[in-house]
Amino acid sequence: MSNDGLFDEFPEVSAKEWKQKIQFDLQGADYNDTLVWESPEGIKVKPFYHADDLKGESILPPSNNNWNIGQSIYAGNAKMANKKALDAIARGAESLVFTIPFKDIPIQNLLQNIDVARIPLYFDFQFLSPNYVKSLIDLTKNDRENIFLNIDIIGHLARNGNWHFNLKKDHAFLKEIVDLKCNNTLSVDVSLYQNAGANMVQQLAYAMAHANEYLNHFHNVSPSAVERVTFKVSVGSNYFFEIAKLKALRLLWSSLASEYGIKTDCHILAVPTKRNKTVYDYNVNMLRTTTECMSAILGGADTVCNMPYDAIYHKDNEFGERIARNQLLILKKESYFNDVGNVADGAYYIETLTQQLAEKALKLFKNIEVGGGFLKQLKNHTIQQKIKESAQKQQEKFNATEEVLVGTNAYQNKDNKMKDDLELYPFVKTNPIKTLLEPIIEKRLAEVLEQKRLKDE
Repeated sequence: MSNDGLFDEFPEVSAKEWKQKIQFDLQGADYNDTLVWESPEGIKVKPFYHADDLKGESILPPSNNNWNIGQSIYAGNAKMANKKALDAIARGAESLVFTIPFKDIPIQNLLQNIDVARIPLYFDFQFLSPNYVKSLIDLTKNDRENIFLNIDIIGHLARNGNWHFNLKKDHAFLKEIVDLKCNNTLSVDVSLYQNAGANMVQQLAYAMAHANEYLNHFHNVSPSAVERVTFKVSVGSNYFFEIAKLKALRLLWSSLASEYGIKTDCHILAVPTKRNKTVYDYNVNMLRTTTECMSAILGGADTVCNMPYDAIYHKDNEFGERIARNQLLILKKESYFNDVGNVADGAYYIETLTQQLAEKALKLFKNIEVGGGFLKQLKNHTIQQKIKESAQKQQEKFNATEEVLVGTNAYQNKDNKMKDDLELYPFVKTNPIKTLLEPIIEKRLAEVLEQKRLKDE
């Protein structure tokens, strides 16, 4: 970062001189014990950072970092979802994320009067159907650049423990969808790993190993299919680390894609994590999602889709969705997060974290590939076990109040009653069905504590 001569009168201070001054001010206390802490990823965080800490070039978001405000819509009824979509656009939404549960949802009714040339559309299909996707592509054939299919059969296997049909049929259907030549077909659902408790190094490494399965499968037969992969990323509350995580994701993708001769950047759809959201003192969730969305924006996400403060226990409602959308509108229109590009550029702390996260994730990714690749380690439950171990460490910190969720495991409002307000079951659901492999289960940190409080009301 250039100083344009503003600081020429001041002598440059080396990292060594800064550290000596800090040690003097500590008056005998140990520098490392007092001021250095270690993250769950094994990164030692120092009290200050210097240009000497940087090992390479700054990792920048795309130069046209004009992020979109996303609106998530459950499309169980096409006409109702369309009405909600048009209303959301009128109130500031700039892209739509449709969850489509059934293949009999009429796509022409769902997209009626939506200007696809202006509004990017993301889809979360709860089924695998080339014919349905073809009907979508035919309907929007002039605006394919703005259609994100987010097909992720590996993510479905990881989440549910089963293929949609079976390995052979899923891959055949995926090939049919890829052959439709949509510009944005494949997706990697990294949010699953974060919401299940994976640390940031694991999230990044699993994202790359997951994507590499698609790259390796398609780079010779359908290279255009893997030129642009969408990563759905959940963003947590560790503000600077989360900024660095998204920057590291782009850096790792660039490195991996170059091995296949791919020069296009990845596309990032960012959402707040569910892991730290709470039923009690639910208004605090608005503060959490605000900082999480800020991290996503500064990290370079292409679209940010916020979560309503009451999403874990309330059905869709206009008030919660409006507040969530307005949080992003305030960040964009009043806080100017859209007008200043590359805000994190030159921040030694963030750039150093980015490098360290990328290096550690690359090492883990290589270990996964040596071990047979992501699918093999998923099938032998190595990935699931590693995530469980990380989640257990987080849970122990939460239980010991070393990781605080205000209003839940600290500063509780004893008068807060929630039993009669639950419209949705906010805890892990057990569904004892036969699966090919152990599914990766998302779980919030506060679940056990909340269940006890509900029982005691």
